[in-house]
Amino acid sequence: MKKIYFILLLSFLSIKSFSQVSWQGGLIPEANQTGTILFDKTGTGLSAYTGTIYAHTGVTLNGTTWSNTIGTWGNNTTQPALTLVSGNIYKLDLTPTIQSFYSVAAGIITKINIVFRSADGTQQSVDLQLNVGAFQATLVSPIENSSTIISSGQNLGISANNINGNANYNLLANGTSINTSTGTTYSFTDLNITTNKSYELQITQGVTVFSKKFNVVVNPGTTSQAMAGGLDDGINYNPGDATKATLVLDAPGKDFVYVAGSFNNYQPNTSYAMKKDPTTGKFWLELTGLTSGVNYNYQYWVVDTTPIANSPSLVKTADPYSTLVLSPTDDPYIPAASYPSIPSYPTGQDREVTVLQTGQTAYSWVNTNFSKPKKEDLVIYEVLVRDFDANRNFQDLINKISYFKNLKINAIELLPVMEFEGNESWGYNTSFHMALDKFYGTSNKFKELIDLCHTNGIAVILDVALNHAFGRNPMNRMWMNDPDGDGWGDPSTENPYFNTVAKHSYSVGSDFNHASLLTKNYTKRVIKQWIQEYKIDGFRWDLTKGFTQACSAGDDACTNAYQADRVAILKDYADYSWSLDPTHYTIFEHLGTDNEEQQWANYRIGETPSKGVMLWGKMSDEYATLSKGFNGDIARVGNSSRGFTNRRLVGYAESHDEERTMYRTLTEGNTAGQSARILNNALKRMSTMAAMHLLVPGPKMIWHFGELGWDSSIFTCNNGTINNQVDPTPGDCKLDKKPQPQWANNWLADANRSIVYNDWAKLNTLKINEPVFEGNYTISPDGAASNVRQRMYIWDDALPVNSLKNVVVISNFSVAALNIIPNFPYVGTWYNLMDNSSINVTNTTATLNIPAGEFRIYGNQLAPSLANNEFELTKSISLYPNPTNNIFSLTHLASNVQIYNITGQLVKNFKGSFDTNHLYSIDDLKQGIYLVKITDDNNRQTTIKLVKE
Repeated sequence: MKKIYFILLLSFLSIKSFSQVSWQGGLIPEANQTGTILFDKTGTGLSAYTGTIYAHTGVTLNGTTWSNTIGTWGNNTTQPALTLVSGNIYKLDLTPTIQSFYSVAAGIITKINIVFRSADGTQQSVDLQLNVGAFQATLVSPIENSSTIISSGQNLGISANNINGNANYNLLANGTSINTSTGTTYSFTDLNITTNKSYELQITQGVTVFSKKFNVVVNPGTTSQAMAGGLDDGINYNPGDATKATLVLDAPGKDFVYVAGSFNNYQPNTSYAMKKDPTTGKFWLELTGLTSGVNYNYQYWVVDTTPIANSPSLVKTADPYSTLVLSPTDDPYIPAASYPSIPSYPTGQDREVTVLQTGQTAYSWVNTNFSKPKKEDLVIYEVLVRDFDANRNFQDLINKISYFKNLKINAIELLPVMEFEGNESWGYNTSFHMALDKFYGTSNKFKELIDLCHTNGIAVILDVALNHAFGRNPMNRMWMNDPDGDGWGDPSTENPYFNTVAKHSYSVGSDFNHASLLTKNYTKRVIKQWIQEYKIDGFRWDLTKGFTQACSAGDDACTNAYQADRVAILKDYADYSWSLDPTHYTIFEHLGTDNEEQQWANYRIGETPSKGVMLWGKMSDEYATLSKGFNGDIARVGNSSRGFTNRRLVGYAESHDEERTMYRTLTEGNTAGQSARILNNALKRMSTMAAMHLLVPGPKMIWHFGELGWDSSIFTCNNGTINNQVDPTPGDCKLDKKPQPQWANNWLADANRSIVYNDWAKLNTLKINEPVFEGNYTISPDGAASNVRQRMYIWDDALPVNSLKNVVVISNFSVAALNIIPNFPYVGTWYNLMDNSSINVTNTTATLNIPAGEFRIYGNQLAPSLANNEFELTKSISLYPNPTNNIFSLTHLASNVQIYNITGQLVKNFKGSFDTNHLYSIDDLKQGIYLVKITDDNNRQTTIKLVKE
């Protein structure tokens, strides 16, 4: 069981080398006995490794491999460590018995399944097995789990043997017994085979049963026939006939393909052999007799009759263009609350399958004409759905829409939500780029979230990982190098989509070859799916440095240098996105040289609507340095120092990849004076950091809960410990799921944290609504080139004199109060935009005393957007029906609803997280007049009179 479904970003490459594993003493133990496994690391993927070796291990129980697996991959606190015996020999004691070691209460154990790995999981052995018990059986021919390709009418010889005395043999073909015998050997020839067969040879002695499986696939020949025009790769539904659907697969170099599915009980005959279009070379098949609204599932059986060395002749795979896939390993662990009535995985199959359904009811969009926020005004809130709230699904974000709305952000950027390997992932280990991962919810629930965001003026941006894919990806598996024959592998030399070795130095998973026309077509189909089906407003393209074919693995100098092919490839993808949606946001995570980024930033900006690619601007170290109370330089947070002719650099102080600013401040901050390591002092600095970040003209990004001063390390492990990578022994916990103290501890009710949230909301309001913040700016320290006293001047001379057209921001990141020269551009009355107080400036260079860790924002006029903006619970909230005799509802989300009688006595209290569908029961209250005090998730309050009839 290669670990191809990790929730990690790293690519754990399967190392195909000899490894030595045996039972100590040479005798095979029984399951009710103790056993000691010996491992010789010589010549394995761990031969040069000197650290602790861990075992990822389970058993074959009742014929099912990898049952009762101990712990999870990479978790060194739950997975067993080996003991060094001597030299390269290690041991693992299975005590007091093998059964108890693996927590097997009942059933038959026939094998130990094991992979040995390094502490951080980046080095490992191949999949290994050890027999358990004196009774053992071997399939001699054909090879177990193999697929034999034959011509129609050929025969198949089957042979097997066993030890420990006579056993009963029962051969089944497609579930029906066709031969039985008893003995220590077995031999049978199945004659004149004309249909595909799935065989199972059951070998029984007492209560122990070995199940040996193998297949025969009959070569049907390939019918050359033109397919209808206008068909895309993947599923094509017939808009006029819900009984039909046409499947299209582009599989160059393959000889024939069967479609096996629930519509033929996964036993396809020749009528389910795909035809081949003579012009495009694509395989296709029209399915008929389907029932509208019924979920069907299917796989492709893709055959190469003369495969290259170490490549399989048959690969069973889901459709590369699946929009919904079922997984036998992931789906059982998806909560029903997140995905109700999840389609059942087909019994007896393995690997992912694709779901097909004709006659689907289209989602009814509420907001059909969303107008995207201007690129220059974007305040993007980066979210990992998994870690946003306790249920870890789309509904959590829907329930908290007021949290986003009241923070005044205007865009949400979701870490990848496409089908990834495993359930609790960051999503960058994508396997099916057009399918939504079911762990987060249904397709309609995701559309509901997008629709709700649009209704509230919030754009939705998706993080897309189209630089790479992982082991379950069909294009990886159809052309893979798989010398151990377990059905997993890396791209082979024939793979038309992937490089065998990455062409850049930041590789994860399998590296897409974006010079390939097939890869380009696939990428554009992915773009089209999310823009047209889900009304996604933009993409953040992950790891764009990897889109070149000019470099090699480990060559940082080449990867980080200007690459013309990369510029052209990514411009082409941007062009395609804009052809579908001229206002689409295209954002690259390049973090490269300015001269290359300029090519995208300045691309097509003069058009109407203006295009231009937005680039991530990483400034986490620079802002953290200031937040800690030390000299820092943040000049590169905006476009002016990078040569961009537009103000569209997505600068950020925090992102999912970087250590939390609050954590760094609390653990590394200046301890002199008003120490930055004191929580409330550090929280104050988060508002100051935001003032010098969010107000810089151009789009900006927030990583979730920075606005509440999230202070846990990004390397916090599931068990609460921290791996800061100084000591890598526990394993890197960066990707571990995180708790939600912001909700559990009601941070919005904490005065010191809520003021940060409210400050950020005001700053976002200024940035988005006041035209001056699309103007010019300068950032200059008050003193040396890098200073704790930072100053920013923002202006737009084209604005009317009586409008807010000049803004001065000054900040003191020191741990002591300091005098700062604001350098006002002229004398007169200046207004503090955060509290509307004013000062009379008679000397533009006179200093202002700013307390430690604080900031000031002065404008030549008051900000209309803040002067008129309510930062209390909206007074338009309604309670209905009113009067009522038993229940009522609210038109706003609430966290606490208290009911007082007319004398002021609290008579009823509702605590929790209540959405607008919640029914508040007052059956037990007497008739009369009551006051209902409502508190929302942002700790804002209002009171409404209620009449109980």
